[in-house]
Amino acid sequence: MTTLATPPEAEFSYLGTGDPDETTPGGSSTWYFRGHNFVLAYTTLVAGDVLERSDQPDEYVLLLPYEECSVEVRAPGEVEPVSGKAVVMVPPGGSVISGVADCTVVRLFSSESTDLLDKARNRDAYANPHPNTKPFEPWPDPPEGYRIRAYRLADLQVTQDAIRPGQIVRCSTFMINFLAPRIGPRDPNTLSPHDHDDFEQCSLAVEGEYVHHLRTPWSKRRTEWREDRHLRCGSPSVAVIPPPMLHTSEAVGSGTNQLIDIFCPPRLDFSLQPGRVLNEDTYPLPNQ
Repeated sequence: MTTLATPPEAEFSYLGTGDPDETTPGGSSTWYFRGHNFVLAYTTLVAGDVLERSDQPDEYVLLLPYEECSVEVRAPGEVEPVSGKAVVMVPPGGSVISGVADCTVVRLFSSESTDLLDKARNRDAYANPHPNTKPFEPWPDPPEGYRIRAYRLADLQVTQDAIRPGQIVRCSTFMINFLAPRIGPRDPNTLSPHDHDDFEQCSLAVEGEYVHHLRTPWSKRRTEWREDRHLRCGSPSVAVIPPPMLHTSEAVGSGTNQLIDIFCPPRLDFSLQPGRVLNEDTYPLPNQ
């Protein structure tokens, strides 16, 4: 049996409030937040402005969390206009995201993007490696090569069944679960507390209100025990939950509640379930 260390506290932040961590000459503002293996960049993108990456070491992800989002993604030899809710895989190397309309975008970078790690406002929480989280390792390259791959939610099947409770896609660096919107509060008798042995869960709330229920497992040392946390938060906000913390997220808003779960690298357990990942034929599994 593997003995797991007492996890650090979960990390949490509101996004898009207070002074941004970075502002472009064109007026777009970005707030950075990180997990053990990734950096999240939340940007209010001004129409006509650009977000550029040069010499990007690996594939990264662009999230368009709202219907009013409209951008153009450019990489060498290709241009892809994308509108509405979507998940876009962006290839390594040089790329540009151009705002077609004023909108909010989220970019996800693995820890290989070392130039972004110190931009994160919670960087001090990761000054030392977390003991239970497996270090980042990329998954295999796509056999057809890297290119812009846009997955528009309007083109994907929406479901809340037990096999695929949302819309899940993956690439070589991330897995994204765009959970089906929940109208009104979640039935408190149908929560799903669970834990993970060796990977973090990042939960990005883009609409509505949630309570993240968090329980730290007891060790044999009572001095390490902690009280349960019931973290009520609005949106947009982000929570990063370390292993093996027991957790479940409860939608409590009266209107639409929308959560996006993020994993870096992709989850193997989900990927081994046929049909759960919508683009499973595009990105191969790692050697097992």
